[in-house]
Amino acid sequence: MIHDPVELVIFDCDGVLVDSERIYCRVDREVFAALGAEFTEAEIVEHFVGSSNEVLTAILEERLGRALEADWHLPYRPLYERALDAELTMVEGVTDALDALKVPFCLASNGSHATIRRNLTRTGLLERFEGRMFSARDVARGKPAPDLFLHAAESMGVAPERCAVVEDSPYGVAAARAAGIRAFGYCGGLTRADRLMGPRTLVFDDMRELPRLLSEPLG
Repeated sequence: MIHDPVELVIFDCDGVLVDSERIYCRVDREVFAALGAEFTEAEIVEHFVGSSNEVLTAILEERLGRALEADWHLPYRPLYERALDAELTMVEGVTDALDALKVPFCLASNGSHATIRRNLTRTGLLERFEGRMFSARDVARGKPAPDLFLHAAESMGVAPERCAVVEDSPYGVAAARAAGIRAFGYCGGLTRADRLMGPRTLVFDDMRELPRLLSEPLG
């Protein structure tokens, strides 16, 4: 059992702080279809929620049967931006959870710094994470590799075994486990609870419960 107290909470961004995954998945289907690749919503959730750009491109190229240009996504960026501008909200209960935390927290996302800042700004959360935001662009490998979470923990001056990661995707909880960090899998969004379950992981569906759950021992 794990008894080390949590001294740092590392939040993913999309699907954990901001309710963006539903928006991304809907626009993804439109974009991929325009490229010639048909995906169901279930396939998009399974393959792309929480993935890095490299993973997304590799899966898309396999489905298309051809390579894509390095900047293939640029013409479609305005579709995502317009949808996010119009629809993005924070995940329900996030501000309650942040207000109740007794330890420092930060953010570690596979998204770029620009995307993180835009989405936090859209939802009024930027000030809470200013100076404590880490991107996969900062490390050699994004999730599911452990690099990003280890970088965040080191930057914040906390040992991995005294951190907790809050994630909503299998890629994210896999990265936490690989980093030796206990994982809290949020299943209140698109990802089913069973896809987040595993060693050193507690699955929950109400963000307001997080501060209490952080003291729960994990096997």
